[in-house]
Amino acid sequence: MSLALWTLLIAGLMPYLTVGFAKFSGGRYDNHHPREWAQGLSGRRARAYAAHQNHFEFFPFFAAAVLIAEWKTGGSGWVDALALTAIGARIAYTACYLKDLANQRSLSWFIGILCIIALFVLAAQGK
Repeated sequence: MSLALWTLLIAGLMPYLTVGFAKFSGGRYDNHHPREWAQGLSGRRARAYAAHQNHFEFFPFFAAAVLIAEWKTGGSGWVDALALTAIGARIAYTACYLKDLANQRSLSWFIGILCIIALFVLAAQGK
C-alpha cells in the first residue's frame, strides 16, 4: 500500500483525536447530551471541537483527491509528497487552532487545499 493511501487513515482519525481533546482536556463531558455539551464549550476546547468539525469537512475532498490521483497515475512520489504535505498542513492547522493563531491556521488550511488541487491536476495529467 502506498504512503498516500496511509495518509487516508491519518486524515480519517484526525476528527476523533481533536474531539477527544475537546471532551477530555478538562471539564465534564456529557455523553447523554453531546450536542448541548458542545454548544457550551469555550476557549481551547471549543477550538478543538471546531477543528474536529473541519477535519470532517476536509476528509471527503482529500480522500477523493488521493484515490483519484493514485488511480490515474498508478501511484507516484508526487502523490505521496502532496498527500503527506496535506497531512502536515492539517496537523499545523490543528496546532494553530488550539493555540488560537488564526492567520497561521488559515494559511495551513490553504496549503492543505492547494495540495488537494495539485492532486487533481496530477490525476488529470495522468503522471
